[in-house]
Amino acid sequence: MDTREQFALIGAGPMGLAAAKVMVEQGIAFQGFELHSDVGGLWDIEAPRSTMYESAHLISSKTMTEFADFPMAETVAEYPSHREMAAYFRAFADHFDLRKHYRFGTEVLETTPLGGDGEGWRVRWRDDDGAHEAVFAGVMIANGTLSEPNVPSFQGAFEGELIHACQYRQPEQFAGKRVLVVGAGNSGCDIAVDAIHHGTRCDLSMRRGYYFVPKYVFGKPADTMGGAIKLPMWLKRKVDRLILKWFVGTPEKYGFPRPDYKLYESHPVVNSLVLYHAGHGDLTIRPDIDRFEGDTVLFKDGTRVAYDMILLATGYKLHYPFIDQAELNWQGEAPHLYLNAMHPVRDDLFVLGMIEATGLGWQGRHEQAEMVARYVAGLRTGSEAARALKSEKSKQFERATGGMDYLKLPRMAYYVDKATYRGAVTKWIDRLSKGAHA
Repeated sequence: MDTREQFALIGAGPMGLAAAKVMVEQGIAFQGFELHSDVGGLWDIEAPRSTMYESAHLISSKTMTEFADFPMAETVAEYPSHREMAAYFRAFADHFDLRKHYRFGTEVLETTPLGGDGEGWRVRWRDDDGAHEAVFAGVMIANGTLSEPNVPSFQGAFEGELIHACQYRQPEQFAGKRVLVVGAGNSGCDIAVDAIHHGTRCDLSMRRGYYFVPKYVFGKPADTMGGAIKLPMWLKRKVDRLILKWFVGTPEKYGFPRPDYKLYESHPVVNSLVLYHAGHGDLTIRPDIDRFEGDTVLFKDGTRVAYDMILLATGYKLHYPFIDQAELNWQGEAPHLYLNAMHPVRDDLFVLGMIEATGLGWQGRHEQAEMVARYVAGLRTGSEAARALKSEKSKQFERATGGMDYLKLPRMAYYVDKATYRGAVTKWIDRLSKGAHA
């Protein structure tokens, strides 16, 4: 098929696979590009840009995370490991016969519009045979959000080993070392537990407090406990904070700083082991870093501690190196796109998977891809619903926060409220679906 009739789909991780599946269902021609030799994205620890580590597991339970039309096997653990997840995505690709749509071992180098909306995109890529280029009808970006490390700057120089979490693979890296983990998000707390067991000591440096959620409540995965009764956010916060006090107490009890924001205004930490170790004195909580001096870290409370290794669990930045930021309507820390996916003007450029929300799961991301695919199909048939969505997405940008005042952090710049977001997306899917059958 002439590439001018196809979309270029970048990425064969879970978001790219979801997009490929729904585009096949909606009859949208596309060519997929994937840097790795197989599907799975960062969940395949062997992938070139995977940021996975051996002890990594889902922080949400499998039933709240899986694709609705492709449930995980009963033999899969309630909180699957990265290897179980990689196998799941390979099975997904097999079940829906998606690999045939991809060029593997292929790096997209550049995507450039030939003009205004609908005039095509020139895509350049590189594989084992060299560099290539072709003109495509449009571009769908699904290369993930967790591959480009966010590395903060510090005063002074550290003479020991300084790495980012993306360079961490196995706990043996901590053997015999005094370790400082900087950043107490979900990955930071996971890795700190590894360092406790394999290093000679582990400290955890935190800028701010976090809310900690246990993985199990009343013997069931914590994220399966809600949902039976829909509560307004103000009441849900009160109920959930009460439950957290019952099951884990307050963060201060374990030596963690008290959060200076409301529950759900930042992503909570789903980790029971880090609290266990802090409560047993295996982990020392440190404040923010002031500066480095040789092998010593000076903290902002005036304390000084020597370390052999510092691991920066400081998160990741949105990274789309193959396209000019201006083409993405990038403002501040993230592109400003309708429902985190749709350009206000162009109908030949979409970003898929640039979304985070507590409990969204892969099904919520699948719905995003389905909305986009149905929209593209609806434009081609001239459906009234597609015209209405085209008008709506061109209006002033407003993120689907549901009134939540999220922390002003780069990683929260594309965070949404799950109920608000899924409600909006499924509404459009329903309208576009009815239009397709009118």
